[in-house]
Amino acid sequence: MSHCPYECNIQDGANPVPKPTPKPDHAVEPSQPIAKKQDFEPIVLAFSCNWCSYTSADLAGINHLQYPSCVRIIRFMCSGRIEPDFIMRAFEFGADGIIVSGCKLGECHYISGNEKAEKRLEMTGKLLDLLGYGAERLGSVWISAAEGAKFADYMSDFVKNIHAMGPSPTRNKN
Repeated sequence: MSHCPYECNIQDGANPVPKPTPKPDHAVEPSQPIAKKQDFEPIVLAFSCNWCSYTSADLAGINHLQYPSCVRIIRFMCSGRIEPDFIMRAFEFGADGIIVSGCKLGECHYISGNEKAEKRLEMTGKLLDLLGYGAERLGSVWISAAEGAKFADYMSDFVKNIHAMGPSPTRNKN
């Protein structure tokens, strides 16, 4: 009988059973808790409308205004397009905070999309409280395209608050 040249203890005709690979010392077991409040990097998603808030984020970048790099911007044509399901899914997959940003109220490029979004956000905040996430993990800001500084300031403040709250309840389950 010959043995496998890769030393996995397989003999001719036997089912292959590879040797277990030792885990490196820095490997994290899924059962270990997520990092403590003070040393975790929050995951924050910003659902931004194309016309005002995404443009204000661009302006913040052009003007070299700093806001946390943990904010991931997802562009929508209108904040009125953002469904509560999108927000709940983001939390389900480990987001620590969600920001919905759009045109100033009354100045929506799609007439009343941001007003619809505001009503949905109020309802979604109540649902987040009911589920134990906390409505304060959901933020909204209504800004014009010329307010890059306001965008950067809001993002910084929101991330600071999320950092103080700690990881989302579902963060370490995924």
